[in-house]
Amino acid sequence: MRAYLIDEIYPSDMEKITGFLKEGVMKSNMENLFWVRIPDDILSETQFEHNNCRPHVFGVELGKDWLKLELFIRSLKNMQCTCPAYATPQQKDFIINFAHGMIDQLTCPAYATPQQKDFIINFAHGMIDQLGIRT
Repeated sequence: MRAYLIDEIYPSDMEKITGFLKEGVMKSNMENLFWVRIPDDILSETQFEHNNCRPHVFGVELGKDWLKLELFIRSLKNMQCTCPAYATPQQKDFIINFAHGMIDQLTCPAYATPQQKDFIINFAHGMIDQLGIRT
């Protein structure tokens, strides 16, 4: 599974993140797993056409001092459909921006400046492209 991981998060910040997710997104049947809805305007063509499979979501898993966001978009209604897929570049940006926006909103300490975040994201995308990894 491809994922975006933020680790070494302070316990007080993990409490804030957990509270934010419990209040603002869908809770799964597993204790530390949440579902975040992907906006309709960035769904892939197949996902957009599958109204019966909505909502399309990505998973957020919490650990003791880490936050993992899945880069896989799924349907909560139909796991056997063809519309679940790895995130498109636009969906990846949404997921990463969701993570950093949540951290910034909760006034957690800055783990990276906006310029550092952009550099890391561009570097990772460049490596993926250079290695010919399909996403």
